[in-house]
Amino acid sequence: MRIVTTPDGEAPNGARRPHPGTPGRRTAVLLVLGALSYSVWVAELPLATGLDPLRSYVSELAAADRPLGALFRTADLVAGLLLLAAALPPLLASRRRFWTATGWAALALFGAATAVDSRLPLDCAPTADAACAAREDAGLVTAAHAAHAVSSGLAMAGAVTAVVALTVAARRYGRWPLLARTGPVLVALELAATAWTLAAIAASEAGRGHWALGAGQRAQLLLAAVWLLLLARSLPHRGGRRG
Repeated sequence: MRIVTTPDGEAPNGARRPHPGTPGRRTAVLLVLGALSYSVWVAELPLATGLDPLRSYVSELAAADRPLGALFRTADLVAGLLLLAAALPPLLASRRRFWTATGWAALALFGAATAVDSRLPLDCAPTADAACAAREDAGLVTAAHAAHAVSSGLAMAGAVTAVVALTVAARRYGRWPLLARTGPVLVALELAATAWTLAAIAASEAGRGHWALGAGQRAQLLLAAVWLLLLARSLPHRGGRRG
């Protein structure tokens, strides 16, 4: 007997039709691996990086002249590719739902920009090296150093948008119950950390102190990683309605 399905891929009797792009176990695994790779920066705590976590940018860990720069750049490249691979199949399957399509597209942007970001490292660490800061102010840095701010900005815009949009999708469309229940708390914290980071950057550029910029950005990145793990845990292990 042929099963008639609804436009969302769900049969009238409640049975669900698996869809190749439906986020499930594969997507969850990629999200977990991506979140862990994206969090390799926490290794700075036991390591002597020479950077102050309260005022330095996380991207300074991966600067071209830092002793462990290659490690952090590789971790970012792997994280970006994993998150891009996780986001693309659900994105292609979610065009009928605004919030899910926006969320997966933003996550794909996050992944792609993070991968590009790893290939555009800073020349040096301006918060720890006065000569580096002077070179930056004078415009005597490489094109990769100058472009890093753009790729980093795109990555974080994608991350914040994904956190908000997919959490809204979970609540509005009645799916991913764990994300629907817990996600709003992480959204609020992520937005607060983002506001802190942006305010600290503005204060630093205006010569008004660093406002613990490094702590704000690290909170922002850590919350994004926790949200990715929550999203992975929320996804079904088998087929479900397309997201």
